[in-house]
Amino acid sequence: MKTLAIIGASYLQRPLVEKAKAMGLRTICFAWEEGAVCKDLVDVFYPISIIEKEQILDICRNEYIDGICTIASDVAAPTVAYVAEKMGLVGNSYETALKANNKLLMRQAFNEAGVLCPQFTCVKGWNELEERLNTILKTFQLPLIIKPTDRSGSLGVTKIEKWEELYQAIVCAMDFSFKHEAIVEEYIEGNEISVEYISYEGVHYPLQITDKVTTGAPHFVELEHHQPSSLPQKICDEVHMITKRALSALGITYGASHSEYRITNDGRIYIIEVGARMGGDFIGSDLVQLSTGYDFLRGVIEVALGEFIEPLLNEHNFSGVYFLSKETAYVETYINNHSTYPCIVSAEQTNSELYNVTCSAERSGYFIYLASNKFEL
Repeated sequence: MKTLAIIGASYLQRPLVEKAKAMGLRTICFAWEEGAVCKDLVDVFYPISIIEKEQILDICRNEYIDGICTIASDVAAPTVAYVAEKMGLVGNSYETALKANNKLLMRQAFNEAGVLCPQFTCVKGWNELEERLNTILKTFQLPLIIKPTDRSGSLGVTKIEKWEELYQAIVCAMDFSFKHEAIVEEYIEGNEISVEYISYEGVHYPLQITDKVTTGAPHFVELEHHQPSSLPQKICDEVHMITKRALSALGITYGASHSEYRITNDGRIYIIEVGARMGGDFIGSDLVQLSTGYDFLRGVIEVALGEFIEPLLNEHNFSGVYFLSKETAYVETYINNHSTYPCIVSAEQTNSELYNVTCSAERSGYFIYLASNKFEL
């Protein structure tokens, strides 16, 4: 029996753990015990922080693992890459994982490869703040987006439209950042999409393009995802071409990836960022398989074990997810009455309170659908 190491044990990793068990694999998992919903699902659980890469490496060597992976977690990706690299297992290089986990390094790689991305600059620590403020005032135009360089899930993200908001937005982003770094970038107006790929030995295989709906400014928390995208085929073809260049620019050669774009009204395609993991919000774990027939979770595990099979996309359905918040209170009716809607395949209300969300963690539930057409509310 082969052994698969999984970094992370929150609800995000549960689909991966369940898939690995269904494939007959022995599973070991690393994470803090708090929130570790996978603790009792895996064969062996180690209560260790997912960033403790040296300690995890030692245990993985003693466990004689055959592969290592994670899903929907940017923080876990460097540890996965580090252990795989040190043990000679299949995976991206540690350098690539660090690049894909840092918005500044990522943007620099895109610029070098000629991949269009927003104008940007970085504030690297509190000592730089006053100096960088003056530079930003001289070289940028409003509106701007300010983000931590190393977080996801809309944490610390703010859109500003007045210069007097700049200082506080940067402070907010730096407070959320592990390294106390903020990236400041021009705001691109346009449709938001994300793109799922899986790669093996440097070959990038397209899986699906997803349309996204967010709360909008100032925090852009995601409220809906729908597959396939409604974009014209010509734009989709160009997005795929850019995605392959972007993945290669970052050095991504193995595993899932999740790329985010904004497309302007005049057709310019800006890459916003790439994650060296499948998309969260059920995009990778559920929606891709529902819309295409491809078992993305199984694919991620097969890559980690060096047993990759080229994807076969043999279904052409519509799938999507709606999230519950105060902004989308109408979703609660569909969650509570999901059994009366044949297209709803999964629904859960995780909190009875509804919030005006500032990050993904504040959403209060969701439902997932599968249909022959986009399910409009």
